Amino acid sequence: MSEMKKLIDDTGAFDCVECGKCTSVCPVARVDPNFAPRLIVVKALEGVETNLAQEKDMWSCITCEMCNDMCPYKVDYTGFIQGMRAEAAKAGNLPVLSQGGAVHTMQRIMAKGLKQNRLSWLTPDLRVKEKGDVFYFTGCAVQLGTLYYDRAAELKRTPASIVKVLNAAGIEPVVSNNEVCCGHDLNWTGDEDSLLSLMDRNVKIIKESGAKTVVFSCPECMRTFEVDYQDFLGDLPFELKHISEYLLELVDEGKLKFKENGGKVTYQDSCRLGRHLGIYDPPRDLIKEIGMDLVEMPNNREKAGCCGVNAFGNCSETSRKLQLDRLIEAAGTGADMMLTFCPKCAIHFNCLLSSPKLPVDRGKVKIVVRDFGVVIAERLGEGDGSEQARS
Repeated sequence: MSEMKKLIDDTGAFDCVECGKCTSVCPVARVDPNFAPRLIVVKALEGVETNLAQEKDMWSCITCEMCNDMCPYKVDYTGFIQGMRAEAAKAGNLPVLSQGGAVHTMQRIMAKGLKQNRLSWLTPDLRVKEKGDVFYFTGCAVQLGTLYYDRAAELKRTPASIVKVLNAAGIEPVVSNNEVCCGHDLNWTGDEDSLLSLMDRNVKIIKESGAKTVVFSCPECMRTFEVDYQDFLGDLPFELKHISEYLLELVDEGKLKFKENGGKVTYQDSCRLGRHLGIYDPPRDLIKEIGMDLVEMPNNREKAGCCGVNAFGNCSETSRKLQLDRLIEAAGTGADMMLTFCPKCAIHFNCLLSSPKLPVDRGKVKIVVRDFGVVIAERLGEGDGSEQARS
C-alpha cells in the first residue's frame, strides 16, 4: 500500500462526502475563497500523489482543527494535512518559512545533538533538581523570545516564571540542560525524521530523571508529546499535564495563593491547547484564582480564532487578516490584556501590533498581549504555602 493510500485510510478521508461544512468554518477559506479543506482531500482521492511536488494548498492550511470539529463524518483533516506534508517534503515541496527558516534550523541542530547551554535562564533563587517526580519541560520559549526579541521578548522569562510559581508551592521540578525542542515545527513542515530524533532524546532524559509527571507551559510541546510521540511510541510511562491543570491542583491543596489585585483580561484559546487537546476550563479557572476578571471574546473555546500561522510557515496576508480580526475581537472586550500560553500566539499577535502601518485605526486593536505564565508569577501572594509544602 502506498503512503498516500495508507494516509487516506488512517484519517478517514474516504468518508468525506464534500458537504462543505469544513469550509464553512475554515478561517483561511473565509479570507481566501480559493481554499477549502475538502478540496485538498478530493485532490488526494483523485491522485494528488503524482503531483505532490507542486501541490501548495496543504501549506496554506493553518491546522487550527476547526474543520475536524465540524466534520459530521469525523474525517481527520488535520492528520491528513500533516501526513501529506511529510510526503510532499520528500518530493521537495516545502513551505516558505518565516525568518528564513531560522527556527527550523535551530531545531535541526538540536536533533543532531549539539551541546547546549539551555539553562542559562536559571538564577540562584530558583530551586530545581536533576531527578525527581515532576519534570518541567521548558520548550523553546527562551530561544523564541531571543529570536523574536522585538515582539515577544517576554517569552525569555517564561521558564523562570513557571519555576518560581512551582517553588512557591514547595515543588522543586526537574529541568534538564539535555532537553531539546519537542519537534513540533519540524513535524508540521514535513521533517518527520528530525521529529523522531528529538522525540527519542526527550523521552530518554525524562525516563532517566525518574519523573512521574511532566508539566508543560507550551501547548505545542504538550500536543506533540500527547499526540505525536504517543502515535509512535504508544502510551508514555509518565503523566502529561498542562501547567494550568497542575497549578489548579496545587491551589486546591492549599499550596498556592495569589494577590487579589483585580484587572480585566481576555483569554486566547490556542489551537493546540484548545481544539487539539480539549483543554478549555483550567486556564479560565486559573484566571479566577489569580484574582482577575475574565471577559470572553465572542468567539471562544471551540470557536476561538487562530493567530494565523502554523509552524512558522507561510506567513501571508491571509495570516495578517486573521490576526487583525482576532485582535479587534480581543480589544472589543474592553480587557486590559489578552493572555495566552502559546508562544506562537504571543509572537504573531505582537508582530501585527508592532507593524508601523495597520489597515485599521490603532484604537481598534488597543490591547496588550502577554504570556500567561509570566503573569501568574507576577500575581504570587504572600503566605503562598511554600513553607507548609516543604515541611
